[in-house]
Amino acid sequence: MANKPVVLIAEELSPATVSALGPDFEIRNCDGANRIELLKALANGVDAVLIRSATKMDSEAIAAAKGLKVIARAGVGLDNVDIPAATAAGVMVVNAPTSNIVSAAELAIGLILASARFISPAHAALRGGKWARSKYTGAELFEKTLGIVGFGRIGQLVASRMQSFGMQVVAYDPYLQPARAAQLNVRLVDLDELLKVSDFITIHLPKTKETANLIGEAALAKVKPTVRIINAARGGVLDEAALYKALKDGRVAGAGLDVFATEPCTDSPLFELDNVVATPHLGASTDEAQERAGIAVAQSVRKALSGELVPDAVNVKGGAIAEVIRPALPLVEKLAQVATALAGEIPVSIDVEVRGEIAAEDVSVLATSAIKGALIATGAEDVTYVNAPSLAAEKNLTSKVSTDADSPDHRNLVSVRAACQNGATALVSGTLMGIKQIEKIVAIDEHDLDLKPTENLLFLSYSDRPGVVGVVGNALGKLKINIADMQVARDRAGGQALMALTVDSQIPAETVQIIEKETGAQMVRYVNLVVD
Repeated sequence: MANKPVVLIAEELSPATVSALGPDFEIRNCDGANRIELLKALANGVDAVLIRSATKMDSEAIAAAKGLKVIARAGVGLDNVDIPAATAAGVMVVNAPTSNIVSAAELAIGLILASARFISPAHAALRGGKWARSKYTGAELFEKTLGIVGFGRIGQLVASRMQSFGMQVVAYDPYLQPARAAQLNVRLVDLDELLKVSDFITIHLPKTKETANLIGEAALAKVKPTVRIINAARGGVLDEAALYKALKDGRVAGAGLDVFATEPCTDSPLFELDNVVATPHLGASTDEAQERAGIAVAQSVRKALSGELVPDAVNVKGGAIAEVIRPALPLVEKLAQVATALAGEIPVSIDVEVRGEIAAEDVSVLATSAIKGALIATGAEDVTYVNAPSLAAEKNLTSKVSTDADSPDHRNLVSVRAACQNGATALVSGTLMGIKQIEKIVAIDEHDLDLKPTENLLFLSYSDRPGVVGVVGNALGKLKINIADMQVARDRAGGQALMALTVDSQIPAETVQIIEKETGAQMVRYVNLVVD
């Protein structure tokens, strides 16, 4: 048990979360809302911590957790995580960005309906013994205009569902392409127009410096007096004081609120108004969303602790990673390890060239993948996609990615060039072949190959002549090291040759020296690839 990575579950999560982690981890539990208990648990040797919204992973908590590698938030929002502090400490931060989108969209729709028909106050009146039928005359959604502020995944789900009610939908999102909105039969407008034409407004934006109090006093002065405003996204995007005043003055007809600027919120003047329906941040509070979130972050923790890049990591350079790019990540790591080994010393640059179909995608993350591989090849330990850029900066190691849609010989080709301070370089190219995306090294410098990048590789550069293959085979045979594959490439008969071998076990350093001496090779490199 002591040798297993430790995962601290700081809040109640679904049983499916623990099941998704599997038997490879030591699971500990604590009450993350109890600060003293949290800090004590973090200081007791933790590799990953799983949280929801009540646990504050600020700089103090991160500093207490020596050796922490992953903070996993079973949900979307990361207001309770100090991401810059985590990044500086080399701690990956992951969340479950798609786990609650259906639940959040459905709650927003529920608040729209509840606000339009006074469901909450009418229910309270009936329970209080009042048949207040005439008091709670509402409004239909049919043929009304719904304005969606923030047209991401949740906003788009709300749009498609509310169109089924016969609503016209307009949206404000400065980062969305108009063509995408048009595909969804939604008109993209600026915020002022949305405020003026909407009968219902629903907010689906994160809280940032730019969006704080975005819907405030000035915005509410532009809306119809019959408008109803819904916020099931993040507290603080909608100015609650300005909303209260607009509701009291009759400039806004109603509101539905699930989130608040300060939470938990149990005392607000808004709660006194019959035309406000409010819930205590229930957007992700469904069994289905909680289970999806727990499983998603458990899978991310497994990947992160095994050294893989996690697509949902929010503090890894490169952002969202396209599905077609993901298989190239481990390949580039291996190419970088080989290139660094062949170059012979710590490189000053490790650059990546991407050719073919995937060149049309955002491949910037491959620079981090190459850096990670180069650092591993130079003996660095505990290298992750989070701390690789900072470790590289300490060593003055740079990396960049270039692209070219033209790839004459392969559907996709990735080349990694290591360049050293002394002028030495090594260029290693690879590709992913077939439906199974089999990794292959296809060239080293000007020599063509067809070699799987397995754990144990041996390379020789020498003047082409008879007997070299025999010397290598004999040296390895004496140690019963089995050769799995051997290839020889040369520029011409009697010219410069490159021998590449994959073997089934490690080659001792003294054997490498013997091979170098007996073959007279200009370069002999044994590469023990770190394969995740």
